[in-house]
Amino acid sequence: MNVPPLSRANAVRLVALLVIVSLLAPAAVSALTYDPTEETSLERGNISSAANDSTVISVQGYTFQGNTNPKKPARLVSVDERGSLEWTHDDNVGGDAWFFDVDPMPNGNLLVSSPRAGETVVFELDPETQERVWQQRFEMTDTHDVAYLGDDRIAIANMRQWNESTGVSDDRIVVYNRSSEEFTWEWYFRDHYPESTDGGYNDDWTHVNDVDQIGEDRLLLSPRNFDQAIVVDMDSKEIVERLGSDDDYSVMREQHNPDWLLSENGTPTILVADSENNRIVEYAKEDGEWVQTWNVGSESLNWPRDADRLPNGNTLVTDTLNHRIIEITPTGEVVWEYYATWGPYDAERMGTGPESSGPTIRDMNASGTYEITGSANLAAGGEETVGFDGRIRATFADTPLEGPMTEFALRWAHVTPWLRPVWMSGWDFVWAIGAVLVGFGWASGELIAGRHKIVAGVRRLADQL
Repeated sequence: MNVPPLSRANAVRLVALLVIVSLLAPAAVSALTYDPTEETSLERGNISSAANDSTVISVQGYTFQGNTNPKKPARLVSVDERGSLEWTHDDNVGGDAWFFDVDPMPNGNLLVSSPRAGETVVFELDPETQERVWQQRFEMTDTHDVAYLGDDRIAIANMRQWNESTGVSDDRIVVYNRSSEEFTWEWYFRDHYPESTDGGYNDDWTHVNDVDQIGEDRLLLSPRNFDQAIVVDMDSKEIVERLGSDDDYSVMREQHNPDWLLSENGTPTILVADSENNRIVEYAKEDGEWVQTWNVGSESLNWPRDADRLPNGNTLVTDTLNHRIIEITPTGEVVWEYYATWGPYDAERMGTGPESSGPTIRDMNASGTYEITGSANLAAGGEETVGFDGRIRATFADTPLEGPMTEFALRWAHVTPWLRPVWMSGWDFVWAIGAVLVGFGWASGELIAGRHKIVAGVRRLADQL
């Protein structure tokens, strides 16, 4: 039996089909072998030193337009000293939600910020019973941080307040009094920053993600998109301290949750999760200038969003896109580790207060740059091998394209984990995108090759009509 030879066009089609099937094969295997308990699991990592109390973790989860992916759950998690799960708390107030800030209160309860589409629910949670003592709804979108100021007063970082009628940003900090049910203080960023900051007003101009009380009358704020941390005097409403400046990425880049410390000699110090630079840094103010005294984790952290100095001198770090909480020594050694998918935001060691309560790096004579060692390096939603972003960085290092390709790798590492299905590895996602691109090229080629037939067919159809 003679088999007619393939035409050139059909040979190209066959090759394209084989390429697409080959690129999709890893994702298909992953889908068939996926264990749904792995990505949503809560798992102890390396623990060489027991904590002195429970650790409470807020897990952001993945919610889009009011719907939470059940394989990327949002929840609060409490873990004991040795990394055993104590309890979890899910949303139950109508509609799916994120969990962001969680702060221990003076009475031992927890103050929690839980936004959902179009509003924010703030509530006080009793960790013993996991029951909500009270909850309050605010017409505020995507609130990441609140702070208890005492006397029923709550400071709220009110981001994404776009004023449609005036075309300006109304991003602000407010203080709400639960007893009087009134806002008793407010502070607008547009009164203190030029419109040109971060490219001009938009619906997420500041992305202010943190508000902390310093003493009785000052607030530490984190306008993330401005790449700086500031201290505001509540009486004068003036900015009295500032670390960083807009687009100066050498200091900070889209940071989260700065903490204010004072050294033994009274030197102002700021510890901060430098998120887009994938590191934790500490700065001390000397002779009117901020000087970096600590830099840790730039080769292993992936979008950290919280760092708290503990009384023992270690630092509790929320490593968001590695889906873990780690306690590290001043030289970067992991002594306590817990994996909590999907996308942990904040972690608090009970009994230590809502923010940092330990010594500065300089007080411990540990200034320097360190990498993180001693992690269990569990997959937990991450990569088992060098990821696509790491390969891009290595490929283009020391070339004219190093700058733009490093920026591309950074964006890839911080965005794609939220987009790809949980059963897909990072490389599976790369190959699947490659398959889509090959398919698009194939379809485009078919359209170009058959354009005359398509045009003729359209004309015949037009004539019939």
